[in-house]
Formats: sequence, C-alpha cells, structure tokens
Amino acid sequence: MHGVEITRRRFIKASCLSGMAMALSRQLPGETPKPAKPNFLWITSEDNGPFLGCYGDSFATTPHLDKLASEGVLYENAFANAPVCAPARFTIITGTYAPAMGTQHMRSTNAIPARIRFLPQYLREAGYYCANNPKEDYNTLKPAGAWNESSGRAHYRKRATGQPFFSVFNLAVSHESSIHKSSGTLKHDPARVVLPPYHPDTPEIRHDWAQYYDKVQEMDAQAGKLLRELEEAGLAEDTIVFYFADNGGVLPRSKRFLYDSGTRIPLIIRFPKRFQHLAPGKPGAKLNRLVSFVDLAPTLLNLAGIEIPAHMQGQAFLGPRQQPPRQYVYLFRDRMDERYDLMRAVRNKRFEYIRNYMPHRIYGQHLEYLWRAPAARSWERAYREGKCNEAQSAFWKTKPAEELYDIKADPHEVRSAPT
Repeated sequence: MHGVEITRRRFIKASCLSGMAMALSRQLPGETPKPAKPNFLWITSEDNGPFLGCYGDSFATTPHLDKLASEGVLYENAFANAPVCAPARFTIITGTYAPAMGTQHMRSTNAIPARIRFLPQYLREAGYYCANNPKEDYNTLKPAGAWNESSGRAHYRKRATGQPFFSVFNLAVSHESSIHKSSGTLKHDPARVVLPPYHPDTPEIRHDWAQYYDKVQEMDAQAGKLLRELEEAGLAEDTIVFYFADNGGVLPRSKRFLYDSGTRIPLIIRFPKRFQHLAPGKPGAKLNRLVSFVDLAPTLLNLAGIEIPAHMQGQAFLGPRQQPPRQYVYLFRDRMDERYDLMRAVRNKRFEYIRNYMPHRIYGQHLEYLWRAPAARSWERAYREGKCNEAQSAFWKTKPAEELYDIKADPHEVRSAPT
C-alpha cells in the first residue's frame, strides 16, 4: 500500500505540473495571438551599393543598419540582376528574369503570361496580409489584387488580429535624384572622399559623392525608425527582417552598368530567436554565398512554407527546401530611358565576364536624367578638356566586345583581362 501511495502522489504531482504548464502556454486574456508562421518586413532603399559601415566602408555613417547586421546575417555577394530599378523590381516580384518575360527595357509596360504571378499573391492565398509602401515600378502591368494595400499609407498594422504579414517599405531618400541639386551644408567632407579610379578629381564629383553619403545616412535613420516601430509594436520576435537596395549607384558608371558598382547590393537578414532555426548562421555572421534578386521570391515562399512554383527561375537560399549554393549570378542591361544598349554578364565570387552586344556605342551615352547630376557633366567636361587618364577616359569611348575582371585584384573593374 505504501508503494501505491507514493505512486499516487507522483501521479498527482506530475498531473498538476502538466496542468500548470498547459495553463501557462495558453493565450492570456487580451494577449495578441502569435502567428504560427513568421512575419516578413522588407526594408528597401534606392540606388545604393554596400556603402555601409558593416560592409567595411569607414566613410559611411550607418549605425542602425550596422546594428541590424550585428543581429542578423550579412551577404557579401548579393546582386541586383539588373542595374536599374524597374527591371530589377520585376525580377524580385516574380522570381523570373525580366528578359525571359520581355520586360527588360526600362519603363516597359509589356503584359506577361497570366501564370506568372506576383509574390504577394501566393502569400495572400496562404493567409498573409500584404502591404507595400509605396513604390511599385514593376516594369509591367500589376495584376488586380496583388496587395491588400499598396500606397503611402499601407502598413502591417492594418492586418487582422493575429494575421501574419508581409510588409514592404521603400526608402527613396538615396535615389539618384538626390544629387541633382546641392542640398546645402554637407555632413560628409568632400575632401575626405576616396574617389574610385575611374572618376577624375573634380569639385563637382567630390561634392556629389559627399552628398550621396549624406543621403545614405538619412536612409539609415529612416530604416532605424522602421525597426524601432517594429520593436515598439511588440512584433520584432515574430518577424524576419530583410534590408536590401534595389540596385547599385548612384554616381556615373554605377547605376545602369553591369559592373559591381551598379549591381552589387547590401543584403542583411535578421532572424528573431523564435525563428533562429531558419537562419544560415549566428547573429553577426558574414556569408559569401552568391545570391541575386531572382532568388528572393522562392526564398520567401520557402521560409513561409509555401510551395515554390515550377516556373520561378531563382533558387531558394533559405528555408527547409533550399537549394545548393549557386556558382554564378546572371546580370542584364538593355534600353535605359532614351538610349539603347545590350549587355549581359556572369559573375562568380571572384570574376566577372561582360558581353557587350553593341560595342560600337560608348558607355557614356547621353541620358537626359543622368546628366542632371553635376558629377556627370563635370566628368564629360574633364574628358573633353583632356584631363582624364586612361581609366577615366574609357567611359567616353566605344566598348570591347568582351570584358573580364578579377574582382579580387581589381575591385573597381578598370583593367580588363584578355578573353
């Protein structure tokens, strides 16, 4: 009997502890239920390469994104497949290369097959609230019902209670237009700018570079505000945060061109503790895996537990069904505004090969919008006055049919090797 009494006491004790655990695990009255799937916050900026302190840029003032990198993972080899916003954004939103769909020319509105759907459509079907604030610019006609809301007022806080969300905020302060006019007093000293070897040393170019770094600093502050808002809403522990730029930029010979200055972008992803098992590394890790915009849509679907459509041309680099690391990323450039050119490129972790299909046309074709920047006019003037060296003059000359660069030895891509 004594042994039976001990067993009974153990059973009662175990039952009480189990009941307490179940009670503690239940949602408390008034508490917002946690979604079973992660939320996704995308913070995108415009026209900036990895000009951030966390990428080793000592001239940059980017404390908020540097902190995000220390809490997440940083991709050292992330690329926009196109060096300009609209074709790049098409590639992001569909998971397909824009040339495969006839949307590679800047500012096209070509229709695409009905089976090619936008990323948020799949997420909405899976129960996500999808908000875009505010830029679209997808280089094609947007399908009806792509977003729950897409406007300057769109926000994840408009979702239903407990509903998971995919929310995009586009920060435009670093856009190319930010250097068209002087903004007055500068925070970054033009005299301290380290110029790339392809730019001549002119007052206008130094000023535009310094002003651009000012705009990147403003962008960083805006990103910090969005991250703080997420924390204050009590959602940071349920949300995977992506930060990336929509293409490189923004001084002449970056945006619109297939060099790293136009295609290499910052990409930082933060995983909260709750979803740390999905992270590819510990907080603060720097990864050299090759990724590009065509990979973002399948990656997000994979993280959300949604089947990846067979037509998507990208490769999921995160999630339970991720694919092996890719060996190459593929880059393209076609018409930009009023000027035609045709370039394709392939990039691995060290080398970039560029094929110029219109070598008879100079790199620096006059574009009304690009020439609004004092730096562009100053560089052209310096060239015409004979003040540019060989590397600085190449932009104003016809192109070789092929270019090959060793990025490790020549990070600014000014010395093409024989092909």
